[in-house]
Amino acid sequence: MTKDKTLEDLFHDTLKDIYYAERKILKALPKMARAASSPDLKAAFEKHKGETEGQIDRLQQVFELMGKRAQGKTCDAIEGIVAEGEEIIEEFKGTPAIDAGLISAAQAVEHYEIARYGTLKRWAEVLGMTEAAALLDQTLAEESMTDTSLTALADASANEMAKAA
Repeated sequence: MTKDKTLEDLFHDTLKDIYYAERKILKALPKMARAASSPDLKAAFEKHKGETEGQIDRLQQVFELMGKRAQGKTCDAIEGIVAEGEEIIEEFKGTPAIDAGLISAAQAVEHYEIARYGTLKRWAEVLGMTEAAALLDQTLAEESMTDTSLTALADASANEMAKAA
């Protein structure tokens, strides 16, 4: 007979999912920075790479708080989102639309992360894991700020440049 799964099991499983996703994103960000034509967008991707490294460190701390080894579990969602970003790079590199496309791909990543971190933070609160909830909230705030910054870059120039061509 199998053991009944609990919210803590679901929390741990989802933590492994986002840990895998963050490590995948960390590898994708330099490619996105290289493909960007705008110096501001390149800088945004480079800044987020540093933030992502910190987010991975915080996830490792959450695993430690649970007494578990930090490990990822293949995240099909992030695999698909990253593949779409690579497709945009292939199809639009060197065109006026590349930055708008890269921003859209990056925002798909951010929205996925916001959904995951929001859920994990709430579950941590429900499970009485206040330190983990605080770590997850810090990352959630960073992801939300990154999304807002990407929207500002799109509005400031990328969308108009893509349209003008």
